[in-house]
Amino acid sequence: MQSSVTPPHDNLRRAVQWLSDHGPATPETIEQASIRFDLSPEDEQFLLTHFRQDKHDPEP
Repeated sequence: MQSSVTPPHDNLRRAVQWLSDHGPATPETIEQASIRFDLSPEDEQFLLTHFRQDKHDPEP
């Protein structure tokens, strides 16, 4: 018998894909993704931290 429960972090994976398809990730678009994909506060914070770090990485 299969469970219909979404695998752990599947919504986070879908949110990352959605963000990458919709241009630059801003706090506003991350909030939209959080609502759209029903992310936990921890997952939303992960996105905010991850995308903020990307902006501070030096260009090659």
